[in-house]
Amino acid sequence: MLWRCINMLCKQCYVNKFVYICGMKTQLDILKGTHPGLVLARELKNRNIGKSQFAISLQEYPQTFSAITLGKRNMNTKLALKIEKALKLEEGYLVMLQAFYEINKIKEKEKKQHPDLKKLRSVLFWDTRIEKIDWENQKRAIIERVFERGNDKEKNEITRFYGKEAVDKIIHGKE
Repeated sequence: MLWRCINMLCKQCYVNKFVYICGMKTQLDILKGTHPGLVLARELKNRNIGKSQFAISLQEYPQTFSAITLGKRNMNTKLALKIEKALKLEEGYLVMLQAFYEINKIKEKEKKQHPDLKKLRSVLFWDTRIEKIDWENQKRAIIERVFERGNDKEKNEITRFYGKEAVDKIIHGKE
């Protein structure tokens, strides 16, 4: 038997004797991809705790701790567990943030793939630096530009890169 959640804002929360399921986004969902050091820095600020003072209390180097809170260095599991215990955070919270941050970095790296730039004339992208183009977020504009002004070699490369189906959708206005 399922019962409705007490929280009236959530229309998709149900409780049974084994599992609590909620359709609302959790704090972890909201922070996915954020460096755990930035979350930690905010937590320390909210609690009026100095970074150096806190690092020393954990027997960590303040410089290491500072690099982590600035997002310049990753947080290892051992340190994350020490911090979570000291701040009475849920165990694994910072470790999960670190994992999601690393996943996000990998995805960003994969996004940076681009078509064979040797097959595209730079004059097509006269208004921007071709190496700075976000090939995924600017897909529509790129396809429209190449198919409006490009030659067959350029059109073939863009079709190869994005796929015939994606190009057809944009060219024929179905997307």
